[in-house]
Amino acid sequence: MPLLSRRALLASLAAGSPIRQITKGPHFHWFGYYDKLQFDPTGRYILSNEVTFEGRSPLATDSIRVGLIDTGDKDRWTDLGASFAWNWQQGCMLQWIPGSKTDVIWNDRLDGQFVSHIMNVKTGKKRTIPSPVYTLSPDGKWGITCDFRRLNDVRPGYGYAGVPDPNFDKRIPDDVGIWRVDLATGKRSLLISVADAAAIPYPGGYSNNAKHWFNHLLISPDGARFIFLHRWRGDKEGKSFSTRLFTANAQGKELYVTDPHGKTSHFIWRDPSHILAWAWHPSKGDKFYLYKDRTDQVEAIGPDVMTVNGHCTYLNRDNNRWILNDTYPDKERNQNVYLYDVQTGVRRPLGSFYAPPEYTGEWRCDTHPRSSPDGRKVVIDSAHNGGRQMYLIEL
Repeated sequence: MPLLSRRALLASLAAGSPIRQITKGPHFHWFGYYDKLQFDPTGRYILSNEVTFEGRSPLATDSIRVGLIDTGDKDRWTDLGASFAWNWQQGCMLQWIPGSKTDVIWNDRLDGQFVSHIMNVKTGKKRTIPSPVYTLSPDGKWGITCDFRRLNDVRPGYGYAGVPDPNFDKRIPDDVGIWRVDLATGKRSLLISVADAAAIPYPGGYSNNAKHWFNHLLISPDGARFIFLHRWRGDKEGKSFSTRLFTANAQGKELYVTDPHGKTSHFIWRDPSHILAWAWHPSKGDKFYLYKDRTDQVEAIGPDVMTVNGHCTYLNRDNNRWILNDTYPDKERNQNVYLYDVQTGVRRPLGSFYAPPEYTGEWRCDTHPRSSPDGRKVVIDSAHNGGRQMYLIEL
């Protein structure tokens, strides 16, 4: 087993959580976002991206490999294919299709357009649909996606290179937004346009010359509604942006502004009617809040314990007791992965991982902790040991 940093080793021993590096060089490995299914239903097989370089933006000519790690067979790598549609924060949206023991999906670029591949990892059979995906429904039959061309211009690190944005000069386009994608046929339909969301008033009004877009989509656990972030950047925001959190039903109707205050960040569905999110609220400022969808009910969660922004999920959706979370690098450049016990208010450390200074901005390596279906394992991305690799934490 490759050596861990002293900081990570001490933290793992203190927490009683063994940590194992499951990918190795000379290439670099990571998964990406925290709200995707990285583990198969058995918890044995883990998905991963592989890249040959770090420290710069992807070019249209840069591809990555996608693969499968067998944690039951010495972390053996099985290559699945390639992608020309990827970024540092979310990879190529590689993920297991919910409910399937064999099928995975990832985005790619073919013949000047973004597509997605669906592969049976047992047989190797693959089919391609003419649309990328962002997030999938819990029944695995459909998904939703946004405009990765626009994201590549307005939010480097979240879009894909290789296809120019036809609406580059439009601040509020009406022909792009969020599409629903049928995974069987690949047919897609526009549910909500950027113009639709921008037409809903924002308190105080939008800043002058604001350019609008959508990012961070997530379907609810029952498939009835989905979340999206409406973002914009104008004269007031400068290099930053403003954000509000919307929910809508699966048909793109019944839009509701869950957080209107302009600062929503990471979020997760707790259940079909509650959303945990890092945001600003007049009650307690910047904290994690639990919002009840389509109401004004909101409460701070762990306000004195979970005091900084992180990538939050619920470890086990059967009881929603444990929140799995992390932090950005602290003053010593340690990224801290932990569990928060909602019942007792106790925070349990799982590991502290050093983030080298060169991992910053677009190509930073957030840990983005992801848990197995049974809640007994966590995988993170970390660059503390000579380049970004993946690590398995046993709980």
